[in-house]
Amino acid sequence: MFKTKLTNPEILSALSMCGHGSKVLISDSNYPLEQKTGNCKKIYVGVMPGLPTATDVLKAIHSVVEIEKAEVMVPGDGSTPEIFAEFEEELGMKLEGTGRYEYYDLCASPDVYLAIQTGEQRTFSNILITIGCAWQ
Repeated sequence: MFKTKLTNPEILSALSMCGHGSKVLISDSNYPLEQKTGNCKKIYVGVMPGLPTATDVLKAIHSVVEIEKAEVMVPGDGSTPEIFAEFEEELGMKLEGTGRYEYYDLCASPDVYLAIQTGEQRTFSNILITIGCAWQ
């Protein structure tokens, strides 16, 4: 049996194909995954409104890969969504923020290998992570 927080076979398989610099999007349930993620592998894990949360999925993925960078979509009104603090706490790093349409462009980049849509209901609960090197 696995000794990791991540047990989803599709996600584990996709992560095994990633390397240093590969990007993974973890999105909320409102993100337009089909239209704004290019040709990457897409996995839908939302089982009901709110479950799993984006932070649940981030924690599971972080248990199996190093993360060197994290990018978020920032609201146009200059506010900071509460979930950003949760992301920073899990990762131990500051988030890089971009505007909505720039973020969509980042998520449609060929560097994005995997996009996971969660059941997260909080707005602006999307995070684009860059896989790091385990031997740094």
